[in-house]
Formats: sequence, structure tokens, C-alpha cells
Amino acid sequence: MPAPVPEPWNYIPEEILIQIFYYLSLRDRYTVFQVCRQWATAVSSSSVWHFTEISCDSEDEEGMLQSLLQFLSQIKHLKIVFDQSKEVNRKNVTRILDVLAKQNHKLQQLCIVCHGENPYFYSGQDILQSIRNICDTKNQVDLQHIDFRKMPFTLDDELVELLATTNPNLHSLFINNRTLVCNVAPDTIRKVLRACPKLSALGVYYASLSDDVFQELLKPERAAFTHLDIFCERLDKYIPVISEKLWAAVSQKHPQLCVDLEFDHTVPACKIPRILKLNIPVSTLQLNTYNYMVDQIRFVTQSYSSTLKKLTLQTTSSEDLNSSLVDLARQCRNLLEIHCYCVVSQEVVEAFLTHCPSLKQYTLKVTKERHPWKPVTVQ
Repeated sequence: MPAPVPEPWNYIPEEILIQIFYYLSLRDRYTVFQVCRQWATAVSSSSVWHFTEISCDSEDEEGMLQSLLQFLSQIKHLKIVFDQSKEVNRKNVTRILDVLAKQNHKLQQLCIVCHGENPYFYSGQDILQSIRNICDTKNQVDLQHIDFRKMPFTLDDELVELLATTNPNLHSLFINNRTLVCNVAPDTIRKVLRACPKLSALGVYYASLSDDVFQELLKPERAAFTHLDIFCERLDKYIPVISEKLWAAVSQKHPQLCVDLEFDHTVPACKIPRILKLNIPVSTLQLNTYNYMVDQIRFVTQSYSSTLKKLTLQTTSSEDLNSSLVDLARQCRNLLEIHCYCVVSQEVVEAFLTHCPSLKQYTLKVTKERHPWKPVTVQ
């Protein structure tokens, strides 16, 4: 172990060091651990590790990850970020999850984020199995927040039901991860709601919703439900839509409910008006459809003016589009963000800056530019 650090570091109280080390990245914590005994003791405090993000993105992290394993049992909020295109990264993630599964851990929140290209024929079964291992009943797991929105591996009924039944104190569960196929049936989501009475935030595919799921939300004993994040994709053309009546009932039962809706480019244009209902308390709407969207924008203006906070459009330019966006700006005064990925008129830009006093970011281009288009932050 290196010699003690010189003054003035020797005089910094351990509780202050702990507060400082709490904000360090995993790599910096690993460096701090090797400086001296005093710093190694401070960085080993459980308070430092409560919120931890682990990045598995390079082959030279083996030693760092080996040192990390001794602190896994102290982590309450864990976020794992990795490039799944490299086998070594995938192995490191499964290793971390498998060590967690063997410990009496304090984990309350688990978020897994993938980036990079998915290898051909790789479906993430090794990582999904490690997640199942964590949920083994012998581990006394008590997860309260699960976020798999950026983990592009197909989830099935068995795994989702396992997550719910072994974690009855779940407050949020996000499984709308944009894979090509949704293998989670509405009956599984109904079981999730029954198994997790405290669940207040849920992210799912539209195909995983049904009248029975909404009836579960309407039960008198159901706790306040505040966030529903829905991903709509091509298979929704075969799915019965949720009725206006049920949306109205759920909105009345849960007045704090905010709904985020994202339409993938594979959704048939004729299906979008059927899914959008008058009584949905839409907070965020993404229309990534590249279709003619003027009628939908006019419906959004009429129906969601009091609730809409963020709107994203992938569509085509036209005078009608400009007119509909100006009207939306005048009506949706609570808007925080507007992102339109086609050229619009200067009048559209001025309308949003004039009529939306809370606007924080916008992507509105009056001339064609090279992509990616960067948003403008309103000062």
C-alpha cells in the first residue's frame, strides 16, 4: 500500500472524503482506493456506493471490475452501461449480475443500458438468465425500480412475472425496450399489477395493454398510478384499441396520471387516430412515423393542450404542417419541448418562442441541415 498522503489531505475528516468520493465515477473510485489507507477506508464506506453506475466498455477494466465485486452488496441503485457488440463486455455484465445473485444485497433499483450494434443471432439470453438468478427467492431480493427500456433483448411472460412476484414492493417497471417482437401478454401485465400493489409507473408495449389491464387499474384498492409509458409498433394493427370510456375512467381514478406515447415508424398511419383518444392525459408524444401528420397534430392541439409537455415529430414539410404547428403553439402553452425533424417556416419558430413561456428546448429548422440536428436550449 502506498505511503500516507502528505498534508493537507491528512486533515480532511473521513465523512468529508466520503461525501466527495460519492460523486466520483467508478474508475475514479478505483483510483482513489489505491492512493492510501485513509482514502481506501473512506471510499469503502457504504454511503459511497449507494448510487453506482458501472460502465463495461473496454477490455482494460478487468482489474477495476474485480475490485468492484467486494462493494456490490452495498449498492442500492445500480446502473449498468455496456457495448453489447463485444463479448468481453457481455461476460463482465453477466459476471456482475451473477455475483449480485449470490449475495445478500441491498439492491433497490436496477437499470441496464446497452449501446452499439447487436451481434447477429445474439438475443441476450446470458444476461436475461443472470437477471432471473437475481430474482431467485433465496436471495431475498426487494427491487423497487426496474428500467430495461434500453436493453434490447426480447422479454417474455415468464421473466416479467418473475420480476413482479419476487419484488412485490416495485414502484416502477419499464419493459418497453423497442425490440422487434413483444412477447409480454396483457394477462401478464394484469398479474404484475396484482402482485405489485405499490406500482405507480409502468412502461409497456401497447400490445401488452387490454381492457382487463385497465380494469385492474380501476380497482378501489389500487394505489395512485402516476406514469404510463407506451410504445406502439407494427403489431398494434392487430390489437384491439383501448376505449375512450376506459381512458376516461382511469384518468378520473388517477388524476395525477401522465401518459407518454411513442409511435414507431412501423405503425400504419390508419392505426394512429384509433389509438389516440380524447381522454388520454398525454404528457409526451413521439410521432416517428414519417407520414402526413397534419390531422394528428390538429387532434393533439384540440385534445391535449392542457397536458402536453413534449412533442417529437418525424414527418414531411408542407404549408399545412406549418399552419397546424402555429396553432399548436398558441394552444399548448405548457409545452416544454418541441422537436420537428423536417423544415418549418420562421413563423413556426416565432410562434413557439412567443406563446410557450415554459419552453426549454426546441428543434425547429427553417433550412435543411446535415443530420443529426441538435436542439436549441432556451435561455
